[in-house]
Amino acid sequence: MQRFLSKCLLNTLLFSLLFGVGVHAQTMPLIQLSAGMHLIKAEVAANNQNRQEGLMFRQKMALNEGMLFVFDQNALHCMWMKNTVLPLSVAFLDAQGIILNIEDMQPQSLNDHCALKPAKFALEMNLGWFKHRGIKPGSKITGVAELLNPAK
Repeated sequence: MQRFLSKCLLNTLLFSLLFGVGVHAQTMPLIQLSAGMHLIKAEVAANNQNRQEGLMFRQKMALNEGMLFVFDQNALHCMWMKNTVLPLSVAFLDAQGIILNIEDMQPQSLNDHCALKPAKFALEMNLGWFKHRGIKPGSKITGVAELLNPAK
C-alpha cells in the first residue's frame, strides 16, 4: 500500500511539473498599482525567466490582479499567449506609467500583440479589464515608475 501511495504521489508531482498545474518556476514579487480609483495587485516579472513564463498555465486570476512585465529597455515589445489559457488584455506603458496602447489577446495564440511606441512596461489583466473601467491610452498607471527609481 505504501509503495502504491508513493507512486501516486510521484505521478501527481510529475504531472504538475509537466503541465504547470499550480507550479511556478519562481515566485514573483507583488506590487500594488492604481489606475485612477482602481487598485491592482500585480505580480512583477522583471527578469527573463519570469517574463518568459508570464501567466502561462494559470487557470484563473482574480478580478483586480494582473502581471506587470518590466523590460530592460524601452522598445517596441510584443506579447503572445503561448500556453496561456486565460483571455487577457495588455496595456503597454512608458517609463512614467502612461498607457501607450491596449491590446486584447486570445488564449493559446502565437499572434504578436505589440507596443505602438517604445514601452518600458506591459500590464496584463483579465480580458476587458481596462475597457470596463474606461481606462484608455493616455491614462496613467500609478506605481510603476517607482520600480525604476526605488526609494532609498
